[in-house]
Amino acid sequence: MDEATNNAQIDAVGNEIGVEQELPSQEAEKIAEPFDPDDIDVITRPMTVDLLLSRTENKMINLQPDFQRRWGVWDQRRQSRLIESLLLRIPLPVLYAAEDDDERWEIVDGIQRLSTIARFIKPEVIGERPLILSGLEYLHDYEGADFEGLSPRLRMRLREAELIIHLIRKGTPPEVKFNIFARINTGGIALSAQELRHAITPGKARDVLETWASLPSFIKATDGSVKPIRMDDRELVLRFLAFFLLGLEAYKQPDMDGFLIRAMKAINVASDDELSTAQSYFISALNTASVIFGSDAFRKRFFKEAGRLPINKAVFEALSVNLASLSSVQAAKLVQNSEAVRDAFIRLCNDRSFENAISQGTGDIRKVNRRFSMIREMLDGILTNA
Repeated sequence: MDEATNNAQIDAVGNEIGVEQELPSQEAEKIAEPFDPDDIDVITRPMTVDLLLSRTENKMINLQPDFQRRWGVWDQRRQSRLIESLLLRIPLPVLYAAEDDDERWEIVDGIQRLSTIARFIKPEVIGERPLILSGLEYLHDYEGADFEGLSPRLRMRLREAELIIHLIRKGTPPEVKFNIFARINTGGIALSAQELRHAITPGKARDVLETWASLPSFIKATDGSVKPIRMDDRELVLRFLAFFLLGLEAYKQPDMDGFLIRAMKAINVASDDELSTAQSYFISALNTASVIFGSDAFRKRFFKEAGRLPINKAVFEALSVNLASLSSVQAAKLVQNSEAVRDAFIRLCNDRSFENAISQGTGDIRKVNRRFSMIREMLDGILTNA
């Protein structure tokens, strides 16, 4: 086995976020379950900045929770140049939004543009300090100005500027929304898969994933290394819940994204008792993994590795669900034989078949079943021989 490489995902500014990048399958990408084009309900609406700010102020456009951190990546100069473009009547790229059942809009592509405009014209709407223009390319007379520092004519020009919004209407199936947004997700800082799922699937699943990702047992088991900025911590939680609630046998299409959307919908309708029970199993699995593997839990382990690798999503889902299925007696027996478990897992990671199942094209049905069964067989072997 060649020396392992640290194939870590990075955020918008080049920092590692604590999880391993999943490599796509070498096979051509396919839509697992073709959808009916009649299911797509998209309208295109030109809207003035004033109307968009009014919707935002009345909580009918969501610009703050969960995605607020994203537009903060834009520095003052970049934000100022966007305002300058509007003042120069340069058209901005179209915005994309998803409409929920209450007709609120979740902005999926354009959050930075709208937040910048709000910060300049009406910063109280998003609870931010006013934007002061700096680094302008053409309108040097307005360097250092805020909105009130503009002439009445320019202030009106900004308020009446029109932006084009492609709105995916309520009633469009979440799987279809996800596919559409995945195809057009080419903004300055594209949303991650979990951020897309979050945007198009409202309901209590959003709060459940956030709460579970904040559990001390989760933070300890992942060694606090998974950064929440791209929602990768919530995706790990969701992967556990998907296979724990729906079952491995429910994964019948090579479409991990669609499966995880189904899981979010299942969480939305699950009772508090069901979720409380699932959480207790989740915590138990995390605690067992933490004791056995320490800070190396849910990471690939090789004989020849240059350093600790990031959290592997496929390992996390398969190992956590398998550990959750154990009785307290079985879990205690594994803890007593921690060294044997670690050695067995190292051997498993050096098995080419298993390594392939957790590294490339991990949504393939055969690979999903392979990693779950091989980890189960590894644990059964330890329990039998202990």
